[in-house]
Amino acid sequence: SELKQQVKKKYDFTTSIIGNSPSMKKVFAMIEKAVSSNITVSITGETGTGKEIVAKSIHYNSPRAKKPFIAVNITAIPSELIESELFGHEKGSFTGANARRIGKFEESGEGTIFLDEIGEMDINMQSKLLRVLQERELTRVGGNGTVKINCRIISATHKDLAEEVRKGNFREDLYYRLLGLPVTLPPLRERGNDTLVLAKHLIDEYAE
Repeated sequence: SELKQQVKKKYDFTTSIIGNSPSMKKVFAMIEKAVSSNITVSITGETGTGKEIVAKSIHYNSPRAKKPFIAVNITAIPSELIESELFGHEKGSFTGANARRIGKFEESGEGTIFLDEIGEMDINMQSKLLRVLQERELTRVGGNGTVKINCRIISATHKDLAEEVRKGNFREDLYYRLLGLPVTLPPLRERGNDTLVLAKHLIDEYAE
């Protein structure tokens, strides 16, 4: 349908991500590798470099394109609610849990879950996430049974996670579990003439 074509066009990384610099050509090459495989992807870059656009480009050009893309910004969720948000909860598991609710991992189904700003997750939750990624199954808060997961994992951070590991702020085993195919997005100031290319694109787009 026309809508599906528009979605695919919007997230075609050759048109949705603007740039001709050598550093961006490396990014495009990594995205192509990610699209053609099922590997876990980790995206690093400063705020505003387009990490979620890259994640969506990978998802919507992969065999999982017709499945859900679920984005979770770790910084937007209070720490006491993050486990329930990711893994879901059973009715009565805590005050206000008036009904069973599935979490973002279950909601992703056979699609992609995008864990944005993963470097902000606290150590306790990191341990729980590691266990889920290792076992490929989760237990809802207040539940006993397990639920299998089959989604692809893409994570992103503006932090240097290797440095966070050295500082003791991020689990080394989780770091290597998430690393997979690393995509590093350069800031615009390091992309040469891409500033002009991007400016022309925006002028053309808004003039239209």
